[in-house]
Amino acid sequence: MATATTEDPEAYRRELTGYCYRMLGSAFEADDAVQETMLRAWKGAEGFEGRSSMRSWLYRIATNVCLDALRGEKRRALPMDLGPASLPAESHLRPWPAEDLWVTPIPDARVVPESGDPAEIAAVRDSVRLAFVTALQHLPPRQRAALILCDVLRMPAADSAAILESTVASVNSALQRARTALSALPEHQRPVEVEPANAELLASYVDAFQRYDIKALVTLLRADALQTMPPFEMWISGAQDIATWMVQPGPMACAGSLLVPVKSNGVTGWAQYKPDPEHGGFIPWGLQVHEVSGGKFSRLTYFLETERLFPLFGLRDRIFDDR
Repeated sequence: MATATTEDPEAYRRELTGYCYRMLGSAFEADDAVQETMLRAWKGAEGFEGRSSMRSWLYRIATNVCLDALRGEKRRALPMDLGPASLPAESHLRPWPAEDLWVTPIPDARVVPESGDPAEIAAVRDSVRLAFVTALQHLPPRQRAALILCDVLRMPAADSAAILESTVASVNSALQRARTALSALPEHQRPVEVEPANAELLASYVDAFQRYDIKALVTLLRADALQTMPPFEMWISGAQDIATWMVQPGPMACAGSLLVPVKSNGVTGWAQYKPDPEHGGFIPWGLQVHEVSGGKFSRLTYFLETERLFPLFGLRDRIFDDR
């Protein structure tokens, strides 16, 4: 790319992916948006004269790509954004008809810096949590962009205004409306302050789940914990209802599963492989991405659409284990 700068736009791919992911709520759409950003940057290289930084220029392109993608009424969500909690019964387990509705998880390797200031890396991890990214989807696109640019990326209002091709006053107004809207969300949709899960809690969860010891599992959950299972619209509220759900005939098929750790959305998650009684070994069943608050799990999210998600995380399509 022949420009007035020697900077390589590819150096910004990871942070641009994080930005587009927060805007769009989909790892796959974020990748597409960054590819389109790089393509537009390549085509527009002759017009880049260094009047702004390479980073700001790329963010302006990426913002326009995302705003184009968000035209219309479509927004991504998780089940608790679409209706009330369900009773823990399999009769409520119905898939939502729209395949592209759900917020998807994203590997940390796509959005979290490999090295740098530990506090900044922790801030990035916190800003790609599922609850936060899902809450962002409630905001109109330009408010969403303003909040991400100013509050997440901590860009000055003047820089954010240049990226949004707007005024400082307009950006500040959008930012204030976005903050107000997030704080007004119902409690089960609002992102709460979370904490890193300690090694003991994670190990206890893996042990209890792989043994399918529901009594032990419940002790690791907050009383007000939530469970979702995209692409099913059903969601469950409360540790006791979650326990009731997990001993229904369908979920009981998860007994004996194998959990493989993954890094997703700033936390340690697990690829769940269910026993395959017909062919032996274990086959993909779900990607678990949970959040911790107050020393216990507060949100359990089981993504069951494994055909795209497992390759995204570089996971195998079958595991043989001699346990």
